[in-house]
Amino acid sequence: MSDEYLSDTELKQLRGILDEQLKEMMVLSRAALHEVVEVRTQDADPLDLAVSESNREWTLRLADRERRLVSKIKHALERMQAGEYGACESCGQAISFKRLMARPVATLCIDCKTEAEQVESHKRVF
Repeated sequence: MSDEYLSDTELKQLRGILDEQLKEMMVLSRAALHEVVEVRTQDADPLDLAVSESNREWTLRLADRERRLVSKIKHALERMQAGEYGACESCGQAISFKRLMARPVATLCIDCKTEAEQVESHKRVF
């Protein structure tokens, strides 16, 4: 599979990273799901119940973050299959290999990402 932005070696290396991350996320998601649906004996007192509920809520928040990351990984793998991986979704310029190694699910080049973050930070001020 040839890509105008990345060499075949770079693509293979990034695909391996994405595949490994996807496997890890699936294992973590299964473990979190098991923990959330696990039948628990009644807690001894209200404090134990509160701690259990707090832990359950934390686990659910982490599971949601992991679910979003799995979605991003799958999107990156789909872009790779379509020959679009490594191109900025905003401007079309190449996303550097160095950036993709740091964040393999990146869809924006560093300039577009910086601009998007600046726009987002201005929205939060008001």
